[in-house]
Amino acid sequence: MQTIKFVHWQDGDAFLGYLLDYPDYWTQGDSLDDLKDHLADLYRDLTSGELPGIRRVDELVIP
Repeated sequence: MQTIKFVHWQDGDAFLGYLLDYPDYWTQGDSLDDLKDHLADLYRDLTSGELPGIRRVDELVIP
């Protein structure tokens, strides 16, 4: 099992969110649990290697 951080909020009846490592790719759900399911699917899609040009956040260490 893997743990991934995500940001989420409610806008009206919709629950919106994105994965911290991939802030350009948002998804939504009808409930927080539904949003989590969509985020898990999104993570699998983004890390599958099948989609070109995926942008992600990373860290740079400056010596």
